[in-house]
Amino acid sequence: MPHDEDKPRPAGAENDGESRHKENGPHADLSRRKFIRGAGLAGAAISAGTLLGDRVLEAATLPKSADAAADAGGVVGPGEVPITLKINGKEHQLNLEPRVTLLDALRNHLDMTGAKKVCDRGTCGACTVHIDGRAFYSCSTLAIDAQGRDITTIEGLEPAEGLHPMSRAFWDNDAQQCGFCTPGFVMACAAYVDHEPNPTYEGLQKALGGNLCRCGTYMGIRQAVLDAAKSMKGGRA
Repeated sequence: MPHDEDKPRPAGAENDGESRHKENGPHADLSRRKFIRGAGLAGAAISAGTLLGDRVLEAATLPKSADAAADAGGVVGPGEVPITLKINGKEHQLNLEPRVTLLDALRNHLDMTGAKKVCDRGTCGACTVHIDGRAFYSCSTLAIDAQGRDITTIEGLEPAEGLHPMSRAFWDNDAQQCGFCTPGFVMACAAYVDHEPNPTYEGLQKALGGNLCRCGTYMGIRQAVLDAAKSMKGGRA
């Protein structure tokens, strides 16, 4: 039995579809596939507007000050924002992108190059600084997050005259070779003695595990800490 499509079609039947399209208006040629695709895009646009509308409005009305934005619970960036850093007892006004680390702010914007950029991954400790009296990796700390805190670098650790007891002990015990790790070690050791005025040689092996010396001067470094602890009188880093 012949299929329906095999049956002869009356003259003019091939134009029936075209006639119907013309009769149904200018949008009659919209196929089902196009309709579904259009409906999907429209739905996505509406959803995006619903989900992002408040966020877009929030970003458009953010205060210019990074401090004010943080207080308001907003976001800052990606462009530069004004921040204030208190370093070695002095306040510094900077305009930085929120992604800038404290290490890069020190070295590239304030010309404080004592903290070294070695691994830049928070593993070697060459960038160690003090934040509120404790040792921190400055390469893993955002400058914008260090606002309102007391930051001390190796430049600010030294007294007005002479050397800090920890720096002097490093000198006396030959606790450095290439010198790249030395500023970070001095800062880490000074912070450690400040909180542990009576360190032991064994305890230092664990306490200073966050700092690496590729030259291998660990014996001199540990002895330097023990010597410095005697003169720091509980630590004055």
